[in-house]
Amino acid sequence: MDPAYVLVLGLLALGYFARKLTRFPENASDTLNRFVIDLCVPAVLLRLIPTLHFEWELLALIATPWSLALVAFVIARFSARWLRLDRQTEAVVFLCTAIGNTSFLGFPLVIALLGERALKYAAVYDQLGSFLLLSVMSPVVLARAVGGSAPSAFQTVKRVAVFPPFVALLVALVPFPRPAFLDPVLQQIGAALVPVAIFAVGLRLRITPPRGRAAFALALTTKLGLFPALAWGIGMLFDPPRSVFDVLVLESGMPASVTAGAIAMSAGLVPELAAAIVGWGIIAALVTVPAWGSLLR
Repeated sequence: MDPAYVLVLGLLALGYFARKLTRFPENASDTLNRFVIDLCVPAVLLRLIPTLHFEWELLALIATPWSLALVAFVIARFSARWLRLDRQTEAVVFLCTAIGNTSFLGFPLVIALLGERALKYAAVYDQLGSFLLLSVMSPVVLARAVGGSAPSAFQTVKRVAVFPPFVALLVALVPFPRPAFLDPVLQQIGAALVPVAIFAVGLRLRITPPRGRAAFALALTTKLGLFPALAWGIGMLFDPPRSVFDVLVLESGMPASVTAGAIAMSAGLVPELAAAIVGWGIIAALVTVPAWGSLLR
C-alpha cells in the first residue's frame, strides 16, 4: 500500500478515536481547519502559484465544477419529483452533490496521490470552483429552502474577497520578486497541511446509520461515481495537460463538502441526511478516490 495512503488512513483513524476518547475540545476540528485554511493553504499557494503558467487548458479546472453543479441541480430537481422529496431534502441533495470537499480532504489526497506540485491545479479548481459555488449558491439555496432573503451581490463579493486562500491566490499572481528566505519559510508552514487537515477531518467524522436511504444513495453515487466520470469526459473535451487532467478527475470525485453539510445541518435541513452523506462519503472516498487514481495511472 502507498505510504501516503497509509498516512491518510492513519491520521483519519487517529482523529476519529481522539474524538471518541475526548482527547481534544469539541471545537478542535474547527480550530485546526482554521489553521489550515488561514495559514497552510495560503503558504502553499504563495509558493506554488507563481510557477503556474495560465493557459486556456486551465479553464477546464474552472468550467468543470460549475458544469457539475448544473448537473447536480438537474438531478436534485428530477429526484425531488421521482422520489417525492420535500424541498429541504432536495436542498440537501443539491448542496451535498454540487459542492465537493476539494480543500479539506481534496488537497491532502491530491498531494498524496499526485504529489505536491499538483496542488496548484487543485487550488484553481477549489477557489474558482467549489469555494465560489459555496459562497454564491448556498445562501440562495438556504433562502429558498427555509425562507428568507438571499444575500446581496455586495455581501457575496465581500465574503469571497476576505477569504485568506483567495487573497493569497491574488497576491501570488502579482509578478514581483520574492526574497530568497521566503520560500523555505512557506514550505515549512505548508508542510503541516496534510497531517493537520486529515486529522481535523477525522475529528469531525461521524459514522451514523443513514436516513432517507434513497436520497442518501443518490447523493453518494452521484458525487463519487457519476461526477468523476463526467469530469473525465470534460477533460477529454478540453484536452488539458496530463497533470491538469488528473487533478480534474480526482477533485471532481471528492465527497460532499464538510462545510456544505455543516451549513445544511445548522439551518435544520434534514441534519441526519446531511451528516450521513458527509460522514459516509468521506469513508467511501478513501476507496473510490484512490481507485480513480489507479484508473488514471
